Amino acid sequence: MTERNHSADTKNASLSSSTSSIGRNAPPALKMGSAPSPHSSHRSSFAEHMRGAPTSPRASRQPSLTQQALQELLNNPPTKGGDSKFQGRDWKTVRLREIVDPELVRFVEYDTSVEDATSILVKNGAPNVVLLREDTNSRHAVGTFDYSDLNAYLLLVVGLAQPEERDIASFDELARKGREGKPIPLKDVKEVGGNKEPLITLDENTDLCKAIEVFGSGIHRILVVEEGSQNVVGILTQLRLVKFFWENRSSFPAVNQLYPQLIKDLDLGSKTVMAINGDKPLAAALELMNNEGVSSLPVLDAQNNVIGNISQVDVRLLTKSTSLPLLRSSCIHFISVILSERGVNDGKDSFPVFHVNPYSTLAHTVAKLVATRSHRMWIVDAPSPASSGPSTPAITPAIVVPPSPITPLPGLAGPTPVTSTAPTHLAATGAVAPSISASAISAMPGASLSGRLSGVISLTDILNLFARASGLNPHDPDEARRARRRSSSSSMRRSMDSSRSESISAIAGRRSSVSEREKNGPAPQGLGISRGRGP
Repeated sequence: MTERNHSADTKNASLSSSTSSIGRNAPPALKMGSAPSPHSSHRSSFAEHMRGAPTSPRASRQPSLTQQALQELLNNPPTKGGDSKFQGRDWKTVRLREIVDPELVRFVEYDTSVEDATSILVKNGAPNVVLLREDTNSRHAVGTFDYSDLNAYLLLVVGLAQPEERDIASFDELARKGREGKPIPLKDVKEVGGNKEPLITLDENTDLCKAIEVFGSGIHRILVVEEGSQNVVGILTQLRLVKFFWENRSSFPAVNQLYPQLIKDLDLGSKTVMAINGDKPLAAALELMNNEGVSSLPVLDAQNNVIGNISQVDVRLLTKSTSLPLLRSSCIHFISVILSERGVNDGKDSFPVFHVNPYSTLAHTVAKLVATRSHRMWIVDAPSPASSGPSTPAITPAIVVPPSPITPLPGLAGPTPVTSTAPTHLAATGAVAPSISASAISAMPGASLSGRLSGVISLTDILNLFARASGLNPHDPDEARRARRRSSSSSMRRSMDSSRSESISAIAGRRSSVSEREKNGPAPQGLGISRGRGP
């Protein structure tokens, strides 16, 4: 009994000792639960600890490029390493077959529908042309189909084409088929494009001297054919040749020495520029490009600041019937559609810049042309202050001639602004271009980056410069431009004179048959290029 009591006392003592030990060494979590003493030492708050935190190293980090280095980079952009096979060679000895890619030649037949040809054109991209041939066994090109033809066809179907009097019946028939979604073979629309440049072919063993003389004279595309035949093995464009010189600049000293020079010192470009106001309807821009034979237009605000760019290639966004209401929207709205399409399809969220200034170097200008795959770069001066006044008035529905869609530059010599017959389908539906405020225009991504339009530099100008610097004698490209404008102006004058000789009711009557078919006809199919009432 005594032993049992002693054992119990021993256990109790051990337990008491263990408990007291735990109490003396309680974990911090248990102590934190007790109320702090009012006399305990002050503890710093989290915010106080943060006040003494060291500054971010980014705050004291020096910029990786100085302003001078950045300017040098802009003046002389880097290029990809040139092809080693051209090192040490005179560019005038390079043969056409060395710089063209046979894989980029795409044929369709004359019987191919406009819809199918358009699909091939849009899907394949550069060089943005489809060649026409008689049959599938031939590689002999008898014509071309490109975005200028697509633009002309679109204007035809929506009723904005200006055919000669003798062609009105056939054009109306083509327009009817287009609205009804019936297949239209390319052979039926080959004359719709109007002022197409001649089809130029050169032998594959021809050197670049001949090609640059042709391009420097205003031709935009050359078909390269097999020696001794007319089989096409390549397509050489102005852009491809400019890119070739740019990427291989170190191999060609005669051309390379031009790149550091300023635009103003080279006296490069033209002061005559066709442009359009941002609040004009897109249809007016398409008409202007078609009538004047230009591939792109600068879009301006009320002070002639460049706020965007519309090109013939952008017509690809109008090949579905659901896109046709864009024809009645403003040019500014269409620019936003172009930028959205770049983001969705190309994954690009950058705003493409299509302008330079007189103090830009040739290298900077060429780098932009190559990067944006453009044919023209706008020359701008310092930007003008944004207008606080009302925007340019929207076009009012009417059958009479509206204000000119062309914006002549003040103080610059140029052709007389050309007016065109008001789109009667706009008049019939009461649709007008949305009014755009000055603040909306100034909010465009490009508005704060550009300046007042003062000129234009084209690929033709640059290749003409390269030719002259290398001792060649290309024709004056301004001659071709003046001839094209004379041809366009003459064609439009004939159309307008014909309109003036008729009464307004006669004009309305001639067009109303088309309008009635439009109202009562079936829904558009295929390309969907119709004059349907859009929102």
